[in-house]
Amino acid sequence: MRRLTDAERRTEKEETARRPQAPRPPEGARERVNRRWQEILQETRVAQTGVQILFGFLLSLSFTARFRELGDFDHGLYVVTIVLAAFTTAALIAPVSLHRYLSGLRLKEEAVTAAGRLMVCGMVLLALTIACTLMLILNVVLGDALAAGIVVGGVMLWFVLCWYVVPYRLRRKALSDSPDGASR
Repeated sequence: MRRLTDAERRTEKEETARRPQAPRPPEGARERVNRRWQEILQETRVAQTGVQILFGFLLSLSFTARFRELGDFDHGLYVVTIVLAAFTTAALIAPVSLHRYLSGLRLKEEAVTAAGRLMVCGMVLLALTIACTLMLILNVVLGDALAAGIVVGGVMLWFVLCWYVVPYRLRRKALSDSPDGASR
């Protein structure tokens, strides 16, 4: 069997993309809630990994020799950051607990809705945790709270754009393009 070249593969993909696609059969309510649940679980896995690494890093900071040299502002910021990280961890792991406690009770739709809200809450808390972590590190490195705050503000603007503005605009476009205006 002959292997296709990169150019042949690209041509094949382009031809496949141009072919009219058969319409998907309508998704039933049960299939939709199962698909949404699987999507939430996958998103949770990604977010949990990031927050667990960040939380572990933050926990280890207080045991370093340099930590004792930090001023009151940095110690206070550290406490706020570590508490935010704990709240973030709780919110992002909560869908797993929801699933475990509600499994078999035929409450998947409610669990998906609650898990989705907890994920959004967790993502907001994660952004705040990252902002505080950056502020703590940049304040120590730069030695200037104003400069650190400006950099953190710029980074958080990027987070808002990537995590909230772009998805919001795409959602609005999808809903306006949808014949019934319903979400999928």
